[in-house]
Amino acid sequence: MRVERRLRSALYCSCMHRRFLSGLAVLLLGVGCKGARSETSTAAPSSAPVHEAAPTQDGRTGVRQFGAKLGQSPARPLADILAQPDAFAGKTVTVEGRVLRACSRKGCWMELAPEGTDGPGCRVTFKDYGFFVPTDSAGSKARLEANVEVTRVEPAMVSHLEQEGARFAAKSDDGSAKEIRLVATGVELWR
Repeated sequence: MRVERRLRSALYCSCMHRRFLSGLAVLLLGVGCKGARSETSTAAPSSAPVHEAAPTQDGRTGVRQFGAKLGQSPARPLADILAQPDAFAGKTVTVEGRVLRACSRKGCWMELAPEGTDGPGCRVTFKDYGFFVPTDSAGSKARLEANVEVTRVEPAMVSHLEQEGARFAAKSDDGSAKEIRLVATGVELWR
């Protein structure tokens, strides 16, 4: 299980080394799983929706769900989290917002901003790279349950993410950036 998680993590967004790592993953998984059946899927994460739900009680239609169903974590305004990220760090919350952009290569992250603003948002990643969202998610509305993280992104990763369409509000002179990140366990998207 630990090897599988590391391989998923390596495959997640290592676009530059994808062929090498994919071959290595197939080799390692083939050697480790010969003759044994695994209950855990070794397939790459899918951007296929878990289900397309009927209209919700609040009138949303065409809702597509990715990852786990949303739980009962407290709803918090995204604007509050962006204004005081350290107060929410380490907490699990439910937030809503507008998807500004998503990873153009795999859908392995998206940027979420408060509804009705043009200001900066925060990056959303997906727990254990267990699911992705469609690469054309920009413009969708989203509700998600996630853990709030405040982290420093190294210069190489900042550059990599910018090549995929990400933007960082404040970069340091060394090219690193402080980032407010939501690590989602489940996402609902609709237009």
